[in-house]
Amino acid sequence: MTIDKTVATAAEAVADIPDGASLAVGGFGLSGNPIQLIEALLDQGASGLSVASNNCGVDGWGLGVLLAAHRIAKMTSSYVGENKEFARQYLEGELELELVPQGTLAEKMRAGGAGIPAFYTRSGVGTQVADGGIPMAYDGSGGVAKESPPKEVRPFTVHDGRHLEFVLEESIVTDFSLVHAVRGDRHGNLVFNKAARQFSPDAAMAGRVCIAQVEELVEPGEIDPDAVHLPGVFVHRIVEVGPEIEKPIEKRTVRSDEKE
Repeated sequence: MTIDKTVATAAEAVADIPDGASLAVGGFGLSGNPIQLIEALLDQGASGLSVASNNCGVDGWGLGVLLAAHRIAKMTSSYVGENKEFARQYLEGELELELVPQGTLAEKMRAGGAGIPAFYTRSGVGTQVADGGIPMAYDGSGGVAKESPPKEVRPFTVHDGRHLEFVLEESIVTDFSLVHAVRGDRHGNLVFNKAARQFSPDAAMAGRVCIAQVEELVEPGEIDPDAVHLPGVFVHRIVEVGPEIEKPIEKRTVRSDEKE
């Protein structure tokens, strides 16, 4: 790792991602999708990818472009709506899916980046998340080819003296991570914008090699240390994509004119 982590293009940044790689990808809905890196990876051609991300974009945007090209073999996600192609591939046995509660998914990535191999949580206790049996893959004929396995559940005494059950969740560490930030410096320190901050720092931490696209690249020292959302120690490559990139949203809602 060098001090100056900048690379010239998104294509250069993702050039060494191989077939079968695992990726953690930032974004919440379409907020903060690292679309330039995703499109560069599409052009690069890597396939058989295992991706951990809150969702899989939508048809034609975000991770949806990799999905449509059949580059993704497995998704680990919390929310899989808004994407008809995702539903088709999953139900027809073309895509494996591991469903994870949203907060648990964020913590699995954060913990992985922090060197914590597993943790106990209340989320999912008493459901198929803990007991197993969630369809992970279909056989293409309507039958279930693979189910989620049961997880370890054990009791703990909590602060008020109650004895409650908790489920053991293994952390996520991936080969690479792809994230979008509004600002970054050459040392890799990143600042995220609003909802784009939801999963992006955690996804960035989970990758053994973190690749960040930023709208604005500044010199070291130009970002107030107190404003840094993710320290550069977690970032290995950074590429500037400019502020004029397209930023769609899933469902645009507007208020009618109050005078009407």
